[in-house]
Amino acid sequence: MGSKLYVGNLSFETSSSDLERIFAEHGTVESADVISDRDTGRSKGFGFVQMGSTDEAQAAIAAMNGKEESGRTLTVNEARPREQRPSSAGYGGGKSRY
Repeated sequence: MGSKLYVGNLSFETSSSDLERIFAEHGTVESADVISDRDTGRSKGFGFVQMGSTDEAQAAIAAMNGKEESGRTLTVNEARPREQRPSSAGYGGGKSRY
């Protein structure tokens, strides 16, 4: 198991610093990032936390999965590797990046 965690069902008002504060109770937080929409800047309602060790990650999962935070029940588990998505180039209809 790795030490990077997926945290889902976050309140849209939760910031990366809030996420770090919440998980710091369970060990060393190396990084905490709430994912936001690149066009609007609005939170997508999930994020990732990098804990200092596998043991701290396990403790954080045990303590935080299913816990209510800001009126929402969190989903916390080990982050899976990012899936490769096909490039949207050539399919038309999308925004130009240039």
